[in-house]
Amino acid sequence: MGNGLSDHRPLLSCLPSFQALHIVILGLDCAGKTTVLYRLRFNEFVNTVPTKGFNTEKIKVSLGGSSRRTASFHFWDVGGQEKLRPLWRSYTRCADGIVFVVDSVDAERIEEAKTELHKITRLAENQGVPVLVVANKQDLRNSLSLAEMESMLALGELSAATPWHLQPACAIIGEGLQEGLEKLHVMIMKRRKMLRQQKRKR
Repeated sequence: MGNGLSDHRPLLSCLPSFQALHIVILGLDCAGKTTVLYRLRFNEFVNTVPTKGFNTEKIKVSLGGSSRRTASFHFWDVGGQEKLRPLWRSYTRCADGIVFVVDSVDAERIEEAKTELHKITRLAENQGVPVLVVANKQDLRNSLSLAEMESMLALGELSAATPWHLQPACAIIGEGLQEGLEKLHVMIMKRRKMLRQQKRKR
């Protein structure tokens, strides 16, 4: 199911302005990106295969709290194989937020994940775009701690303009995903408010 909606054509221009927030799910191959997407979409574990292009889903997410607010997210889950990573920037253009999924057990590839995360957030068009870093597979005994992941991914060295949140999660059972999306939504709304204020000042 991981490549059922796949396509090799990158998005060449900004997407039409839907009310849904445009969120791109990135990360190395086998980090659990598509598992995250379909857990959010169907609220169940869906067996996936490596994504050869992208998967896309529009999902309404409850924001919790007493107000029972919801937000619509338009997710783009993009393949993480090395040959597909140059296409990432085509999908992040005009993104409201980035979800970067990291395998907490795969310590050997954390450096590679760090390189790709810093590369995509440094692009001029992604300056200031909020990033939710999902520390996936935290349920496994040999997973890295959040402190270790924050240090190894050098999250403190991301641009000062880039708001980020590191969220422990287990995509298979969905643990942590709701909380992570709530944090991402808060960061997106804060950024929109700031951009509106800047426009007024001009």
